[in-house]
Amino acid sequence: MSKARNQDIEITVKTEFLEDRSFINHDRYFFTYTITIHNHGSHSIQLISRHWVIENSAGKKFEVKGDGVVGEQPIINEGDSYTYTSGTEIDTPTGFMSGTYKMRSKEGHYFDSKIPKFELQMPRTLH
Repeated sequence: MSKARNQDIEITVKTEFLEDRSFINHDRYFFTYTITIHNHGSHSIQLISRHWVIENSAGKKFEVKGDGVVGEQPIINEGDSYTYTSGTEIDTPTGFMSGTYKMRSKEGHYFDSKIPKFELQMPRTLH
């Protein structure tokens, strides 16, 4: 599990390798990641967009940018959390992800909240 806190936003990440959605003989490894965003602030915030950097174990990187997460741009009230699960596929048994969420405060101010770098790792893999 990875965790980061920036300003009043805490982001926790848990990952899981899904063997039944992976094709190991074809170098396709599928992982899910569950993100919990906790708003420790005194005002609501809205998650506007995401920017991911996904890296395989050979150092090859690609980026994913888009509005919201899993089709939503959730509003997270003060003291509340928002959790979602998504997935990614890489071509090596291990890799990393990191990124940022673009957030908007209740007052209309935009800010970035850093997503902690986390590992994607197929079980029983040494690196």
